[in-house]
Amino acid sequence: MHVLGGMQDWEMRVEHIVDHAAREHGTRELVTRWADGSETRTTWAGIRHDALRMVQALRKLGISKGERIATLAMNHHRHLITWYGAVGVGGVLHTINPRLFDDQLDYIVNHAEDRVLFYDAVFQPIIDRMKPRWPTIKHYICFDSSAHAPAFQDWIAPEDGETTWDLGDERDPCMLCYTSGTTGHPKGVLYTHRSTMLHALTSVQPSIFDFDARTVMLPIVPMFHAASWGLPWGGAACGVKFIFSAVNDGKVLCELIQNEGVTHSAGVPTVWLALFQHLDTHGGELGRLRHIICGGSAMPRTMIERFMRLGINVAHAWGMTETSPIGTTGTKPWNWDDMTFDEQVRAKVMQGRVPFGVELRCLDLSDPERVLPRDGKTSGALQVRGPWVIKRYFKAEEDAALAPDQWFDTGDVAVIHPDGTLQLTDRTKDVIKSGGEWISSVELENAAIGHPAVAEAAAIGIVHPKWDERPILVVVRKPGSEATADDIREFLAAKVAKWWLPDAVEFVDDLPHTGTGKISKKDLRERFRDYRLVE
Repeated sequence: MHVLGGMQDWEMRVEHIVDHAAREHGTRELVTRWADGSETRTTWAGIRHDALRMVQALRKLGISKGERIATLAMNHHRHLITWYGAVGVGGVLHTINPRLFDDQLDYIVNHAEDRVLFYDAVFQPIIDRMKPRWPTIKHYICFDSSAHAPAFQDWIAPEDGETTWDLGDERDPCMLCYTSGTTGHPKGVLYTHRSTMLHALTSVQPSIFDFDARTVMLPIVPMFHAASWGLPWGGAACGVKFIFSAVNDGKVLCELIQNEGVTHSAGVPTVWLALFQHLDTHGGELGRLRHIICGGSAMPRTMIERFMRLGINVAHAWGMTETSPIGTTGTKPWNWDDMTFDEQVRAKVMQGRVPFGVELRCLDLSDPERVLPRDGKTSGALQVRGPWVIKRYFKAEEDAALAPDQWFDTGDVAVIHPDGTLQLTDRTKDVIKSGGEWISSVELENAAIGHPAVAEAAAIGIVHPKWDERPILVVVRKPGSEATADDIREFLAAKVAKWWLPDAVEFVDDLPHTGTGKISKKDLRERFRDYRLVE
C-alpha cells in the first residue's frame, strides 16, 4: 500500500507550551506582587528553566509517572513554575483550594493520594492542622519561607536545569481539580494533556481571552480554581506578560493595572465590585485595560454597562471545572456594529456562544427525554459535550461514565437562543417552583442589583403553605444606604413579573460565599432554614 502523504507525529503535551514560550518569548516579563508589597520579576525563559530544575529535584524525591503533586497557594510566578514542573516529571498537578473546610481538605488530599505539597507560608496554620490527616504526603515545600519546610528556591538551588521532560502519550493525565462539593464529597476532574492543549489553543482566540504577544494579563481568578480558567496554559502559548498578585483588594489591583499597563484581566463579579468601590471612593482610572473575562456567576447588567462605557470589552463566560472550564464566552455577534448600545448590553448580559469543540443542548425539566428547541424562550436542564468536557470523575467506576452520546449534565437551567447564545436562568437546585411555575433566582438577583442601594443580593425559595415555594430576597445594602424592603420591591415591580416579586426582603450585613467567590445558596438556605412565610 502506498502512502501518498502524512503529517509529523507530535504528541499534544503541555510541556510544548512552555518550550514555545521560552524559545519564542523568552525575554517577556512576568511580575509577582507579594502580600507585603514587594515584587519579583522573571521571564518565560526563567519559568522554563526553574521548572526543569524542579523536575530534577522531584526525581530525587522518587516521584514517578502519574503521581499527584499538590499546591496550596495563591497567584504568583513560583506557583506557575510548579504547573510545568509537576507535569514535566510525568506527574499530575493537583491545585487545592485553601478556602475549603477541613473535612473537604482531608477528603480531597487523601482521595487524590498526593505525594508532595507546595504551599504558601500564609497557609502554615492549615498545614499544621491537617498534616496528621494527610498520611500520603511525604514531602512539604514552602514557596516563600524556610521556617517550617524547605523553601522552594533553596530546594531547586542545587539543580542546573540541564535535563529533559518526561514525555509520554497525549492522553496521559496532567492536572487534577476538585469541584467545590456543594453536595456530598468534592469530585475530582482529571484533565489530560490532549484536552488541556485543545482547550489552550481554543482559549487564545479573540472571542475568548483575546491573547497575543502584546497582552498584559492580570489573572484575578485564583490558580487553584478550575485550572485558573486555563490562563497559565493559554498565556504561555502566546507569551503574554502575566501580572500576578497575592492579594486582590481594590487598591492593589488598581495600582497594578496602572503601573504595569494591564490590558486584560479575568475574575468573578465580586472582584469587579471591589474594584469599582475603590475607584468610587478614592478615584483613579483603569489605564490601558481593554478586555475583561468574567465568570463564576452572572455579572450584573449595571456592571457590564459601566465597563462598556469605559471602552472595555466584557466577555461574559460560562463554564465549570468539568469543562476545563471554557463552555461559552460573550463573543460579539456578526451584526455588533449595527446594534444600539442597549442591544449590545443585552447581548453581553447573556453567557455567550460556544467555540468550536463544544456542543450544548437543553432538556425538558419535567421530561428529561425531550430535547428543547433553541427558541430563546424555553428553559431546561443544560447539557454539554466536547473534547475538554469530563467523561467520568476521578476514580469513578467504569459504569459511572457518561452515556454513549457523552452528554454531561451541568446542573444549570438555561435557554438557548436561535443564534446559539446561551442564557443561564438558574441552577437546577436553586430554581424556585411556585404554584407549578418556575422563578429564576438569578434573574431576580440581577434585577435587584440594579437598585442603586444594593451591593449584593440573593434569592432563595422558602416553603409556603399554598404555593409550595415563594422567593425571598436577601440583600446587602451599600454603605450609607437606607433603602427599605418596600423600596426594593417597588423597584423590582418594573423589572420582573408580578408573581416573581419576593414575598419578603431581608437585609443582612454579608452573604456567604464559596471558596471561589460565588454566593453560597447552600449556606444561605441553612441560615434561613427556620424562616417561615404565611399565607
